[in-house]
Amino acid sequence: MVRRVAVVGAGSSGLAGIKICVDEGLEPVCFESSDDIGGLWKFKESPEPGRSSIYRSLVVNTSKEMMCFSDFPMPAHYPNYMHNSLLLQYFRLYADHFDLLQYIHFQTTVRSVAQRPDFSRSGQWDIVTINGDGEEERHVFDAVLVCSGHYTHPALPLSDFPGNETFSGRCFHSWEYKNADACRGKRVVVVGIGNSGGDIAVEISRSAKMTFLSTRQGAWVMGRMSTNGLPMDMTAITRFNNILTRLLPNTLVNWALERALNPQFDHKLYGLKPRHRPLDKKPLINDDLSSRILQGALIMKPNLKGFKDSGVEFEDGTVEENIDSVVFCTGYNGNFPFLPPALSEGPHRDLTLYKTLFPPCLSQPTLAIMGLFQTKGPIMPIVEMQARWAVKVFAGLSRLPCKEKMLEVIESERKRNMKSYDCPRKAALQVDFIPYLDFMAEQVGVRPNFLRLLLRDPVLWVRVFFGPCTPYQYRLSGPGQWAGARQAILTQWERVVQPFRTRVVPEPESRPSVLFSPWLLTFGAAVTIAVLLSKNEIIPMLQGAAHILDSPCPTSDQSKSIAVSRSSSPAWFRRWQ
Repeated sequence: MVRRVAVVGAGSSGLAGIKICVDEGLEPVCFESSDDIGGLWKFKESPEPGRSSIYRSLVVNTSKEMMCFSDFPMPAHYPNYMHNSLLLQYFRLYADHFDLLQYIHFQTTVRSVAQRPDFSRSGQWDIVTINGDGEEERHVFDAVLVCSGHYTHPALPLSDFPGNETFSGRCFHSWEYKNADACRGKRVVVVGIGNSGGDIAVEISRSAKMTFLSTRQGAWVMGRMSTNGLPMDMTAITRFNNILTRLLPNTLVNWALERALNPQFDHKLYGLKPRHRPLDKKPLINDDLSSRILQGALIMKPNLKGFKDSGVEFEDGTVEENIDSVVFCTGYNGNFPFLPPALSEGPHRDLTLYKTLFPPCLSQPTLAIMGLFQTKGPIMPIVEMQARWAVKVFAGLSRLPCKEKMLEVIESERKRNMKSYDCPRKAALQVDFIPYLDFMAEQVGVRPNFLRLLLRDPVLWVRVFFGPCTPYQYRLSGPGQWAGARQAILTQWERVVQPFRTRVVPEPESRPSVLFSPWLLTFGAAVTIAVLLSKNEIIPMLQGAAHILDSPCPTSDQSKSIAVSRSSSPAWFRRWQ
């Protein structure tokens, strides 16, 4: 029987893992190397080796209703897209509400995780940790949840660019970037057009003398705001849209998406248009990139080719001289140095994971690696569902396929994803947001039953099927059911609106009658003109109207002419005037 579970890391996935272990009657022990919770979302003034790092201005790309934990909505007054400090505050509320801090050992680093000699029978692990005093401690656990994240080891490909040794400027990774103060008045090149690259390029362009954004492939750019100013992800990520996208030909859906994105700004004109279609890869979420290009503060450039003493050369042959800094927003290496080497394979020591979660090579499925995936949607709901599935597997309540079947699924999904991602490592990390959630929910026993929902609660069914795919849907029934899930779904748009209610907008003193609705006015105007034409009485009326329109303030002569026109109009028309 699995009893004690080691949770490595107290970020968003670690907190969810602790809470779910407690819900299932297990004993979690969390090891956190820093002195606080939050993981990636804990801002620090200086980056620390081996830990994730964010910049001061970072705002989330997914809205609060889409990214919250499934049984703990974010406060209604929170903005829909939060600054990183507010998200950290939400984690504190979550940890306090479920009393999770008691399970966390702070300033304790996991040095190694190894299978015990009797692992094939017991499934247990030997774990070595180092506490804040530098003392080494040894533990035995029945299962392990790895929640340390994969944004800790930056990929800085300087060796790929000739001339970097003699370049006089500074080269650094976005992992080191905190704010644009050091770039004020300078000429800066940002390499990479992921979400971090877009954010950092925009921020630097507000203070730098000139900013260049270098991209190998370009990107489709999408803002956080949708129709009527609503959060984009809440209008786009729905079950109805997911089914529609799968039923319609990809060519048609891509065509429609391009026609929707280009009217905002022409991606080709702005130098952003990529080689791929919108459905093929993740879009760049950025609200300000196009305006900075429009203002000339940000200049798009092709892929970086190399360095030239004090300048840089791009693949189109152009050279920009007197470059002070080059910021590489080139991603991270998914390294977990404390894990057994046997879990990794290939020349890059890549982890092979079934459904991006379980190593298929283990004879006992008592270890899961959280958050090692990429998706077009919020990360936290998926990580929480991963923890729910993993704990079920640890407890023997959910079974994994045999090793051969898992490897077959891994290879099949990798090949499918390589149609869009030519890199095998990236292809292996891609998951479809709703289908992936539904698959894991099926394993846990919490996938919504839509037929039953339609028959028993049609109002809720409409919200679940046509509305945003918020995490509360996976708490409506089954293990871990939350009594507040239905109400959370029915009131989710109220929480979206709440932060906007900071000023009372005056209402009109009297609302227009339904008789003055646009279509009735149009119909009435048509009937009036038809009647006047039939009586040959429209000409005198138009003559009078022409006098009025010719001058905003009629003269006395014009007033007399208008009076004559009115007197020649029908009696019923004079009464209406």
